[in-house]
Amino acid sequence: MKKVLTIAGSDCSGGAGIQADIKTMTAHKVYAMSVITALTAQNTTGVYGVLDAGADFVGQQMDCVFKDIFPDAVKIGMVSNIETIQMIAAKLKEYHAKNIVVDPVMVSTSGCALMQPDAMDTLISVLLPMGDIITPNIPEAEKLCGFEIKNVEDMKKAAEVIGRNLSGSVLIKGGHLTETADDLLYHDGEFMWYRGERVNNPNTHGTGCTLSSAIASNLALGYDMKTSVQNAKNYITGALKDGLDLGEGSGPLNHCFNL
Repeated sequence: MKKVLTIAGSDCSGGAGIQADIKTMTAHKVYAMSVITALTAQNTTGVYGVLDAGADFVGQQMDCVFKDIFPDAVKIGMVSNIETIQMIAAKLKEYHAKNIVVDPVMVSTSGCALMQPDAMDTLISVLLPMGDIITPNIPEAEKLCGFEIKNVEDMKKAAEVIGRNLSGSVLIKGGHLTETADDLLYHDGEFMWYRGERVNNPNTHGTGCTLSSAIASNLALGYDMKTSVQNAKNYITGALKDGLDLGEGSGPLNHCFNL
């Protein structure tokens, strides 16, 4: 069985973060493991509290995983402070981790900040270059490239700018565009569009966590980057189409729709 590690924050309501990652990985029939960077008190209406696990404890968790059950892929989500980012990067280098997917989580679906402002530069300079692929949505890509993204041409320009300092691929998710839900992969200097129908479902809590975990699962299973992104895109479309409707706000997906 292939093994995938998620390094992220916990969502007690089960729709995003560690919980979404483990469900997604299980749906892909890989063995899921987790390193928890923070506990969050959140639900479909918002984030009401964050308790950091602490960099040393994050490092201890990573030691326990890598020394015993070495992961075939690693997904990184919420990393809220400089010390935790530096610790994760150091451990990934120490253990020569492979198939690293970085989802630069800065703001929750409900609009709540999940990263300390001073941690942004460290994320960009230390952690993102270690990723085989990074998966920002449009608001996150805007922070990374430094300009507003209004259309598909802006997405291409942003991918090039972001990709200049990275050795891996850049996937800009187009869900925030008004007309389409097309995603753009910038891989080995080439652009590849993943056309997607816009699913009429307001419940999108945890979509970013879910997509990045699906990509990591596919990479662990041996698919190449382009195929992994396509498979992950198909999976999340199915999870949205299932129409699960829980909670008072933006509800979760049905991660196990295919089981």
